[in-house]
Amino acid sequence: MNLDSTVSTAHVFVCGNPALDFAATLRARRSLRFEMFTTPDRLNAWYVESGVVDAVSPAQETDIEQAVTVREAVYRLVTARRLGEEYDGAALTLVNNAARRTPAVPQLTPSGRWTQATPEEALSMVARHAVELLSGPDVPLLKECDNPECTRTYIDRSRGMRRHWCGMESCGNRIKAAAYRARKKAEPAAAVRPRST
Repeated sequence: MNLDSTVSTAHVFVCGNPALDFAATLRARRSLRFEMFTTPDRLNAWYVESGVVDAVSPAQETDIEQAVTVREAVYRLVTARRLGEEYDGAALTLVNNAARRTPAVPQLTPSGRWTQATPEEALSMVARHAVELLSGPDVPLLKECDNPECTRTYIDRSRGMRRHWCGMESCGNRIKAAAYRARKKAEPAAAVRPRST
């Protein structure tokens, strides 16, 4: 299977919280397991594109390893919280230790806020987002995408909590199009079925 045809390599921010979007950088966990952090540049791009920081000093391979370790811990904690299960102790320690590290400090400039960070400082900020999310009022709104291939958890702030997809462009349209094609394929078969006499 060609991964590029099924999983976009662009960073996507549809989950409603940077910690959830961070956890979603390992895509399709139950099947393809498509890793978004393949190079230090991809990790740095995520930190900037997510808005966690405005600029990051160059990351190294060790920064990827550290980020992936914290990301997997965040994912385990989010999943446990969503399912009402107890936290994994090792995951809790990893996230708390990352949150304890010195975060990036925003600076005020004539054109607004600017946050320059090291990869470790940016990771600390993501871990702090996870701590705030998992101890805050949005916990009852956590849902997993209804696309069976997707493992993103998102915050459902829709009216009546009726949202089914992490995002319409990333999953909703794809699932709806597949269902439409399946219905269209079934219609001709139903039309030519002989009538019983």
